[in-house]
Amino acid sequence: MKNFEKRLKGGHPNSLGNTVEVVDEVLAENELFNELFNCYFSNDELVRLRTSNAMKRICKTNKSILIPYIDRFLIDIAQIDQASTQWTLSQLFGMLHMDMTEKQIEQAKSIMKKNLSNHNDWIVLNQTMDTLTVWAKKDADLKDWIKPHLERLTADERKSVSGRAKKMIDRIEK
Repeated sequence: MKNFEKRLKGGHPNSLGNTVEVVDEVLAENELFNELFNCYFSNDELVRLRTSNAMKRICKTNKSILIPYIDRFLIDIAQIDQASTQWTLSQLFGMLHMDMTEKQIEQAKSIMKKNLSNHNDWIVLNQTMDTLTVWAKKDADLKDWIKPHLERLTADERKSVSGRAKKMIDRIEK
């Protein structure tokens, strides 16, 4: 056991801490992934944030490690009420889309629709808009669903959110 949870604790909340070295260890020894995944259940919000960051890094390098955990992301991790977890899920769903079953894709859409409808965190909104817009290009029902949400978000007081919403409307209409 590598005690990833302890190693992901502490330091400045905006720093990666030991995230990169933990990722390197998991990439070198894939069987360590489960220990890292279980850090999502830490009581420490910073550990969960760094675990999310680690998941994105691992997925970009070797997404096959995450594929057996897709259902766990959809069921267990989606229940975590933390912005960094929710925006990471949108990113992971976008990266893992081609490896997901139809049922998993429908579950992912449901999670992201809920986030786009109810969340207020700007990164959650931006990442969710990105993934859903890409998916909506091939899904007429999703396209119909997302348009009014994008239009609503064009009036958001935060420029990153309103600007992204306008950009996503342009993309969806092409």
